[in-house]
Amino acid sequence: MISFSGVVKRYPGGQEGLKGVSFTIGAGEFAFVAGHSGAGKSTLLKLIPAIERPSAGAILVNGQNVGTLKRTALPYLRRNLGLVFQDQKLLYDRNVYDNVMLPLAFSELGGREAARRARAALEKVGLLAREKANPIQLSGGEQQRLAIARAVVNRPSVLIADEPTANLDAESAAAILEIFAAFNQVGVTVLVATHDEALIGRFARRVLRLAKGRLVE
Repeated sequence: MISFSGVVKRYPGGQEGLKGVSFTIGAGEFAFVAGHSGAGKSTLLKLIPAIERPSAGAILVNGQNVGTLKRTALPYLRRNLGLVFQDQKLLYDRNVYDNVMLPLAFSELGGREAARRARAALEKVGLLAREKANPIQLSGGEQQRLAIARAVVNRPSVLIADEPTANLDAESAAAILEIFAAFNQVGVTVLVATHDEALIGRFARRVLRLAKGRLVE
């Protein structure tokens, strides 16, 4: 499902975010990307949906070389990817339901089917009863669950999350990981970046550990 081969990410000034990283993740795997702050976790995740492009090496996602895709092809790539980043980009002028409906505005679904999917996604993360609330009225854990609902409403084959529990207490963090595990159990490939060793110890089936841009484990 995801393959990195000798991937280098070099920024202006010569700083390297990733240094010759290679790994493969099969369909249906649940893997963690671990490492200290600045190890390259966020860089690695942003390369998968081509938010950033590699300086060298190849990245294949479901058989597509994302580093060479034209900009016009990126929306089609990202339809199969659910993305949950630290900056949730929730829309605070819209309610919970409308936030989840937003990705479906660009789909070919009819209004009734889109509404059914949005409510199904909210139900899966335990927020259906709060569909009319504004995001500002939600707790930190609920806001993160809203971001997950929005990420999965298009039924992606891959779910990618960058430090999704960074600002949560231990109980809320575990609840978020339980949601990811539930999606994985129905076949979704899940890749989560975190520095929380307690969560890794509890949930990890596979760990990709980075140090200073290199894959060391």
